[in-house]
Amino acid sequence: MTDALLQQLAELAGIAVDWIDTNGHAQRVSDAALRQVLAGLGHPADDAQRISASLHALKVAHDARHMPPLFTVDVEQALDLSAYFPAASPCRVQQEDGTERQLQLDAHSAFPAGLPIGYHRVEIGDRHFTLAVAPTRCFSLQDALDTPTPRCWGISAQLYSLRRTGDGGFGDCLALEQLARSAAERGADALAISPLHAMFASDTRRYSPYSPSSRLWLNSVYASPAALLGERAVRMAIETLGLEEQLQQLEQQPLIDWPAAAAARYQLLRLLFEDFIDGDDPLRADFDSYREQAGVALEQHCCFEALQEQVGGISQDWRQWPAAWHDPHSPEVRVFAEQNAQQIQFHAFCQWLIERSLQRAQDAARSHGMAIGLIADLAVGADGAGSQAWSRQDELLAGLNVGAPADALNRAGQNWGICAFSPEGLRRNGYRAFIEMLRANFAHAGGLRIDHVMGLQRLWLVPQGAHASEGAYLNYPLDDLLRLLCLESVRHRAIVLGEDLGTVPEGLREKLAQRAILGMRVLQFEQERPGHFKPILDWPDNALATSSTHDLPPLAGWLQARDIDWNQRLALIDATSERHWRDLRQQERQGLQQTLEHNYAVQPDPDSLIDACVRYLGHTRAPLVLIPLEDLLGIDEQPNLPGTIDGHPNWRRRFSLPATTLLDDADAARRLELLAQAREQAWERDR
Repeated sequence: MTDALLQQLAELAGIAVDWIDTNGHAQRVSDAALRQVLAGLGHPADDAQRISASLHALKVAHDARHMPPLFTVDVEQALDLSAYFPAASPCRVQQEDGTERQLQLDAHSAFPAGLPIGYHRVEIGDRHFTLAVAPTRCFSLQDALDTPTPRCWGISAQLYSLRRTGDGGFGDCLALEQLARSAAERGADALAISPLHAMFASDTRRYSPYSPSSRLWLNSVYASPAALLGERAVRMAIETLGLEEQLQQLEQQPLIDWPAAAAARYQLLRLLFEDFIDGDDPLRADFDSYREQAGVALEQHCCFEALQEQVGGISQDWRQWPAAWHDPHSPEVRVFAEQNAQQIQFHAFCQWLIERSLQRAQDAARSHGMAIGLIADLAVGADGAGSQAWSRQDELLAGLNVGAPADALNRAGQNWGICAFSPEGLRRNGYRAFIEMLRANFAHAGGLRIDHVMGLQRLWLVPQGAHASEGAYLNYPLDDLLRLLCLESVRHRAIVLGEDLGTVPEGLREKLAQRAILGMRVLQFEQERPGHFKPILDWPDNALATSSTHDLPPLAGWLQARDIDWNQRLALIDATSERHWRDLRQQERQGLQQTLEHNYAVQPDPDSLIDACVRYLGHTRAPLVLIPLEDLLGIDEQPNLPGTIDGHPNWRRRFSLPATTLLDDADAARRLELLAQAREQAWERDR
């Protein structure tokens, strides 16, 4: 009986007890794993008594008397409210534009269609809720390019890898601005970049862009203060701090020294802040306006940063702080904020700088001819010890880590050490945390790439301290999230890309396509069987095409099996697995070469093969082709090697050429020309 009740509790909580793995095999979550995941969701299930109590609490929460504060509906569709209101109930509607309307539920208690897209307040009797009316699809490439058959192209870049004179040891928004101009002048319509989410200002040893402190705010170290405050102010600050020699040394290093480089950048920002606040800078009014508009959410993030600095060596994890500081709304936190107002103001200044710097880069991209401009990258979760988890405790699951079961990307499964939204918490709070996150990431971009887009439907959640295999899938309110995504996308006139690699639920790709969310097809995975690559015209027209991703080897590295070399060197695979992998790679390489020879006159050397790969991708039916800078330059090392922390220089590699001349490199210039020609030919063929 206990096992049956446990499974009933799990299913009511949204856990998939049974699921299908990447090989099509049926799997069932063990009772032990169910108990741990349920505990992380806030539903104790250690024994029959606790299971019964948790079941009762969940059923009460799902009762119709607990009406959610927000409903979503597609435009021109009625909304069934029969669980909450009797038929023919009168409704008072205050539309988002302030217009008031009197409506009535129909005979089946459905709210009538007809409201425009937007967020509207509905009152029925003594109860009220927000109704989010969504367009049926996102803002699309067709919308952006004003053509029914877009065949455009762009570049993808790891922002930190860019280089410019005086950058202090890593790429920033000024280097991004320079690259955006250069790419636009060559005909690119998009520039996809690595995540710019806020990290931990007081712990510069954390630098993985996919493990942020918050997805609501930005990483201040990427700001370009000289572009806003002037080169003279920055130069004088560097001289005052005596940082000239250190910054020059950091710039000359082949790999980024994040702890030193970020710490130096914060020293510089702090002095610039002091001069800015004490002086009469003409931008002061803009800063004050930005801070006022950003409101409480910004103040909480800045307060979190100040609290982390205050605790110092005690713990960077807010869950280990004094209990009075666990609640961002507590009187003790309020007193701390009053006593540390200048420190909080400093972090607000940093956010203002990076926000304005990023907007400059997007403005440069669009003003120089890009139809889309920057494509931001949205990480699948945030660090449970970070700012977003602290300020949105009811909406994030800080006790569970996001990961993935074993699949083609990682044979051992993955535990990413980050936390995700709580489906129940999102509903309780009217999807506030999800909406504000979308708005923050759409704000300065013409597109948004959603990492692990399967997370809109389900996420593999792993209890803290457990192996990736001991997790379970938690289901999410896909339709609600898609409607909100469509609404915010259209409002911001920004396209949406979904990284759908790995174990993809059946039917999800079709749902994303219906919503004009582009999937993602990577060359090395587009094989019908090992060595048999898809013909050009068999590539879909509802997904972008790319040669690689940040977690995979670039083309040159794939052809040379550099990823296998790294896995062998770090003892991530045994001898048998290595031999099998190398044999398979040889088969795949030969198959790719044959495919390319069938379409083009190609030589077997790596440069010629990469050229042909770029043409091959350009000739597909994909509406957007993104080529990483690593492939344009023929680099063989990948930005990140999944499953490693210190053994591989993840997120630290830099390009040798400055951003202003990066695309003038002979290999890059040739490949961009080949790509532009192929895209034009594909458009002529398909229009």
